[in-house]
Amino acid sequence: MPYHRAVAHWGGFSISQLETPARPEPEAGARARAGRLLDARLLLLLVLVAVGSRSLLADLLDGPALRTWSTIFVSITVQALPFLVLGVLLSGAIAALVRPGWLASVLPSRDLLAVPTASLAGVALPGCECASVPIAARLRAGGVQPAAAMAFMLAAPAINPVVVVSTAVAFPGRPGMVVARFLASLLTSVVVGLVWSRLGREEWMDRARSRLVEGDSRWASFARTAREDFLQAGGWLVVGALAAATLQTLVPRTFLDAVAGNHLLAILCLGLLAVALAICSEADAFVAASLRQFPLDARLVFLVVGPVVDVKLIAMQVGVFGRRFAVRFAPLTFAVAVASAVLVGRWLL
Repeated sequence: MPYHRAVAHWGGFSISQLETPARPEPEAGARARAGRLLDARLLLLLVLVAVGSRSLLADLLDGPALRTWSTIFVSITVQALPFLVLGVLLSGAIAALVRPGWLASVLPSRDLLAVPTASLAGVALPGCECASVPIAARLRAGGVQPAAAMAFMLAAPAINPVVVVSTAVAFPGRPGMVVARFLASLLTSVVVGLVWSRLGREEWMDRARSRLVEGDSRWASFARTAREDFLQAGGWLVVGALAAATLQTLVPRTFLDAVAGNHLLAILCLGLLAVALAICSEADAFVAASLRQFPLDARLVFLVVGPVVDVKLIAMQVGVFGRRFAVRFAPLTFAVAVASAVLVGRWLL
């Protein structure tokens, strides 16, 4: 979800405790409407670009290459779209039905126990990464320890049931990939949370000014959350499908084979690609499955890094918690995610 909206909601409750004073309601409403309109225009623009890309690429590609590009793009989009829709509907339901104070009430007081518990709560309380940063701010404002809130923020979009099922569909006959993604993502959230509990400083999280628009009822919260998650995540899905299709078609096969043949380089490149593409976690498995030249553990890095650190999440973290937090937390998360994926991949794949 965009980080500039005015009131955060999770279970229909607003973030009244946040530090920054609320803007006057008319201005907040106008900014929220402008944000939704921008999301809708962005999604429409991306869809039009995708539809018109056949003619745009016709001069660059011969007939077989153009058909290959179209097949890859359409297959990724069509396969991923149902899981994207299911994910945003589930995120909307969580926003409408689950009280935000519930997690704070059940977490242990000690970070050593609270961090793994908060990470595992991502299975029961899944959410799109678009909403994970504002939810973390809400949990922190509600009394959850920062380390536990960060662990939940990383785990919820990475280990939820929709992501598990979409990964299984994208990698048929490879249950090890599904298990490896779950374990590596869970390990990432726990390790980052525990490291942050020891090394993190409260003064680095000097603000929490991201506030999202709340509905007047549970149904309004559900509808608004699902709609806005879909508009944003759908746009990034189109970006990811376009990038994957173009990479597979325009980049010389010899170059891809050379990168994929260098194990360390393949891991680093797919990790950075995940940061740049910022694909929704419910859909990224289909993009990873299309990168067949790369070894499985490099594709696992792509799947583990994407839901926890990408350009969109970094921008949201800057807006919610401040730049001092983001410049420390994002590199830490990237390093731990890559290491966790490599470690688990060597064990299971």
